[in-house]
Amino acid sequence: MLAKANRITSADDYRFIVRRGAKVAGAHTVSYIRSREAGSDARFGFIVSKKVGTAVRRNLVRRRLKAAGREFVDGGASAVDVVVRALPTASGVGFAELRDELGEALASRGARRRTGGAAPTVARAEDL
Repeated sequence: MLAKANRITSADDYRFIVRRGAKVAGAHTVSYIRSREAGSDARFGFIVSKKVGTAVRRNLVRRRLKAAGREFVDGGASAVDVVVRALPTASGVGFAELRDELGEALASRGARRRTGGAAPTVARAEDL
C-alpha cells in the first residue's frame, strides 16, 4: 500500500492533474503526469471505472496499479504527481505488464529519481 504522503486524495488534485498534466497513453492505461517542486515525494492516484469490469476485477486492477506505484516510490521516483486511468483492457493483463506500462509512462516524461534509490526490478514476460 502507498503511504499517505504518496497518495493523491482530493478531488481537486485529481482534476488539476488530469487537466494540466501531460497525457501518456498506453495499451491498458492512460497516465497523466505533472511535475512538482524538487525534493517532494511522488504521489499516485488511480481511476478504475465500471467499464473495467465487476467490482472484483476493478479492485484487482487497482491493487496491481498501487503495487506498481509503490515499487516506483521505493525505487526513488520523486517530484511528480501521477494519475493513472485504467482502460477496460487492463482487467485482462497481469501485474508485470501494468508495471511496465507505468514505468514507460514515467520514463517518457522524465520523472525525477532521488539519488541513492535503486530502480525497481522489471521482469519481462519472457522471464516469467
